Amino acid sequence: MSVNNKMTHRERAIAALECRVPDMIPHYELAYHISQLSHGKKMLAHGGDVKRFINAGYSDAEMEYKLEEYANVMAEVFTDLEWSIIPIPGTNERVAAGLSKYLHKILGDSVLLCMNGDGTFAIPGGDKMYDFVYRIADDPDEVHEEAKTKMQKAIERNKRMHDAGIECFQLCSDYCYNSGPFLSPAMFSEFITPYLAQLIDEIRKMGGYAIKHTDGNIMPILDQLMDCRPHAIHSIDPMAGVDIAKVKKLTYEKGIAICGNVDCSKIQTGTDDEIRESALYAIECGKPDGGYIYCSSNCVFSGVTFEKYKVYHDVWKQHREY
Repeated sequence: MSVNNKMTHRERAIAALECRVPDMIPHYELAYHISQLSHGKKMLAHGGDVKRFINAGYSDAEMEYKLEEYANVMAEVFTDLEWSIIPIPGTNERVAAGLSKYLHKILGDSVLLCMNGDGTFAIPGGDKMYDFVYRIADDPDEVHEEAKTKMQKAIERNKRMHDAGIECFQLCSDYCYNSGPFLSPAMFSEFITPYLAQLIDEIRKMGGYAIKHTDGNIMPILDQLMDCRPHAIHSIDPMAGVDIAKVKKLTYEKGIAICGNVDCSKIQTGTDDEIRESALYAIECGKPDGGYIYCSSNCVFSGVTFEKYKVYHDVWKQHREY
């Protein structure tokens, strides 16, 4: 397969998501929480930041000014780090549309913009797990109605966000513990898979890209995730014993890319050699024949030092060329 050595970051990301071979491995993360450490500048990095921003009491004019400021910081940080996909935090439509507008103004169409677009059930909080299980047993029709409503709201929001310039959707509902999915494969096939499949189908119909994220041991439900036809699966979690080599073989045969799977615990607390070992294994297994995006097994969260991120980032820079 031919390799294009003059790709933009956006073209590079799309090539990987379509299981083609780009000029180099693209890189991105679900989120980047350390911009103050790496660049001395604050940006919106996760849903909590967005909620605080929305609740700060800014006037419309002040909000627009702030959004442009944040977009400028995001453009600077992610251009410097050479990410091919820029994650827009949270699901607030006004914030997402505003950041998209200003990022397109600054960067044009050189990168792919993404945001969370999921609308399927995730692992309930500990205090809600029993309630969820009881509802499945006592009133499955009600659970299906809720699943359908959540999915439809996500589909409608994703269409509005796609119109606002966001082409890629991270589907971030977590389904799995390190031991396996929170629902049995049979129950997963009833209460999640049909809604995830329709959600992804609608993203594809509008010309968008879907990256399905879930931590944990996905192997008991990997066949179902692949049947839903996301463009890529993230994060191929090594802390749950998921082997990127095995997953790449299975997903590539289905035309599905993978994003991952450098051990984020190593990036946070490991030695430099441990980071390099995990990163090199991910590249060795993910890179051949394309269809691979270099990521950690979660995100660059608070607590990671820029020095540790740089070790992980430098491995990519040394081995990214096809």
